[in-house]
Order: sequence, then C-alpha cells, then structure tokens
Amino acid sequence: MAKDRKHIIEFLDMMLINGSKLSAEEKLCSYKGVLYPVTICRPETLQALETFEAREDDVIMTGYPKCGTHWLEYILNDMSVMAVKYTEVEKKKRIKLERELEITSRLEFGDPGKFKRMENLPSRRIIITHLTPNILPKSAFKNKAKILVLIRNPKDTLASFFHFNNKVPTFPTKTWDEFFTDFMSGKVSWGSYFDFVKEWDKYIDDENVTSVTYEELKENPNLEMKRIATFLGYSLTEDEIQNIIEKSSFKTMKQNGQEILGTFGDLLFRKGFVGDWKMLLSESQNQEMDRKFEEHLTGTKLGERIKYDIYCKT
Repeated sequence: MAKDRKHIIEFLDMMLINGSKLSAEEKLCSYKGVLYPVTICRPETLQALETFEAREDDVIMTGYPKCGTHWLEYILNDMSVMAVKYTEVEKKKRIKLERELEITSRLEFGDPGKFKRMENLPSRRIIITHLTPNILPKSAFKNKAKILVLIRNPKDTLASFFHFNNKVPTFPTKTWDEFFTDFMSGKVSWGSYFDFVKEWDKYIDDENVTSVTYEELKENPNLEMKRIATFLGYSLTEDEIQNIIEKSSFKTMKQNGQEILGTFGDLLFRKGFVGDWKMLLSESQNQEMDRKFEEHLTGTKLGERIKYDIYCKT
C-alpha cells in the first residue's frame, strides 16, 4: 500500500465495508432529485458544497461516472508535478498535508467539514468530481477556475457503469435490463448521463471550460495531452508527455490499481476499450439509446464531440 495514498485507500475500504452492510433500499440517498451512494456522498456534504470557495488557479475536472475520471485525474496530477517542477521535499509536503486534512478523492465525497479544510491546500489544487454545474459551487464559475468536462459515448458508459455497479457493494445490484431502464431514466447514482452532458454543454463556450473525450484521449493521447497542457498553461517537453502516456496506460494503471486505490482499484479497472457495449445491448435497447441521444444531445456541441455515429452505431 502506497503511504501517500493511505488515507484515500482507507476511505474507499470503509466505503466497501459499509456498503456491504446495507440493504439495496438503503444504499442510495437523494439530493435535489438526484441519487447518490450514501456511504460516500452525504446530503449535508452536498449542501455544504455551496460554501466551497474555488480559486482562479484551481483545476476542476468533472466527468459522469465511468467516463475515465480516475484515468484523467492521474494524468492531471502528473502534468501538474512535471510542469511546476516540484522538488521531492515539496511533493512530500503536499502529500502529507492532504493526508493530514483527510481530503477525499472526489469533491462530493466525505464530511461537510472538508471544504473548510481544503482552504489549507496550496495552489494549484486538482479537484475531481462527477457533478453537474448546478451542484458545483458558484465560485467555480465566478472565479473562473479551469474546468475540464470529460465525456464518453453513452453506450460504453452504460456498459462500464453496469459492471462497476454490480461489483461494488456501495450500489444496489441490478440485472442488465433493470440497470438499462434505470440508466435511461436517470435513476442511477449521480443521475442522468444525458442531463450531465446537456447541462455542461451550456458552459462549453466559456473561456475557462474545455471538453475532453475518452475516445480521443485513448486514440491520440499525445495530441490530447498537449491540448490539455496548453489549456492549463503548462509547458511540457515531448519526453515529459511521453512519460505521462506510458505511466497512465490502461495496462499500467490496472497493474498498479491496488497500490493506487487498494481493494477498490481491483474493482475499478476492467477492460478500458471502446465498443464493449456491443456485448450487452439488444437491438431494441440500441434503438432506444439512439432515440434518446437524438432527442437530448443531437445539435449540442458536446453531443457532436461524442461522435455518436462513429462509436455508437453497429
């Protein structure tokens, strides 16, 4: 177990233990009409989130569950370390402070007091979340924090979320057909995928907001990482970019999953390729998803970025 991840690993281990003790009906709570896993997202924490004061130099990355947030988080942290050129002493000091403050791995995870404790973190903070803009604190937009919106095609997101949902005791177990129905109606943790994309589409032209797609990051990591670095104002060499690509490959992250995230790491990384949805969706479910996408996201800028015809058509 990596010492610098101990507090996060302990938090995730407790999430798994507590989740296994709850009945299916007890595992989810509701906040503003959206479901959240009760063992890690308390309504009082979500309510207290409004008090969080974002900084202009914060990096906030948001992605719907199973769109690659752990992957991009790892990339962003590596970019920050390389761009700022932290010394070993500085890196250890930042890690020690995060551990002492008990900063959890997602903005909405943990206790309401975490937002006050986060004020003690030095800049530049890398903040990861699954939240829509209406739940994020207004300070994120008022203070023009850099926001990266991570998206993935809905069919692969659905397939990955289904497998994850049934492996992690934090969530109520569902059959494929049950989960498909809940996903399409937004009755899953963190709510509707379609609402997530549609709500973030309203902000995508803001100068401090950019989008990243799972598929493009996977297919052309060099180009995408350079684009992200430019957006964040980082100056990285070709060798540094290549180093990040190698360290953040799916194979490497899967191998290091337990060290990074403990037992949860073994549950998180499964296949990591594009097109896995073809193993699960029936013809009628494919057609239903096609209709849903056309109704909600066709004509939006983020909908266009998803390249639905390329990644979601058989």
